[in-house]
Amino acid sequence: MRAGMMGLAALLIGTTAALAEGEQAGDFDYYVMSLSWSANWCALEGDARGDDQCSPRHDFTFTLHGLWPQYDAGYPSYCRTGQRDPSRGESAAMADIMGGSGLAWYQWKKHGRCAGLSARDYYATMRRAYAAIVIPPVFGKISKTLKVPADVIEGAFLESNPGLTRDMITVTCDQGMIQEARICLTKDLQPRACGDDVIRDCRMQDAILGAVR
Repeated sequence: MRAGMMGLAALLIGTTAALAEGEQAGDFDYYVMSLSWSANWCALEGDARGDDQCSPRHDFTFTLHGLWPQYDAGYPSYCRTGQRDPSRGESAAMADIMGGSGLAWYQWKKHGRCAGLSARDYYATMRRAYAAIVIPPVFGKISKTLKVPADVIEGAFLESNPGLTRDMITVTCDQGMIQEARICLTKDLQPRACGDDVIRDCRMQDAILGAVR
């Protein structure tokens, strides 16, 4: 193992703003795929809602928060599109990778309409993007809450995904916790460098990483 994976394994052993809304669908430069650490989202938001994603019957690690059309600077939102909205069933089918159907619907409404795709094709594109990135297996072994340097999370992704480089991924924190890993992709879902407004790495050396649940 190299630095990122070794650092996380050792811990296991030892313990942008949008532009104006309503842009034309399909007018964007690249995607940002956002992966959320489920246990921390539950601690910050989901538990208070009694969200099913936080039920003990699940064992989510990084779930798909969204696949966001992005400009080289800024991003579109709530775009104009002639495509119909997804059905309840189509949104519910995304719960296995997103944690719930409500998030899938919201992501379509705010971001998916900007992709220039039908709802069905956007959901399928989200699923392909999520499948194209390897979630480092070590994350599935986290059975107790840890404090980790944020760059260890990034390093683990880089080691498990040889096509990624440090300018293609950023790790964010919220309220002292690891929040998300965000990976930049071309419209063909190939890794690419992120814009300057996306690369805002968390610098915390003791960010909380909640146990898988």
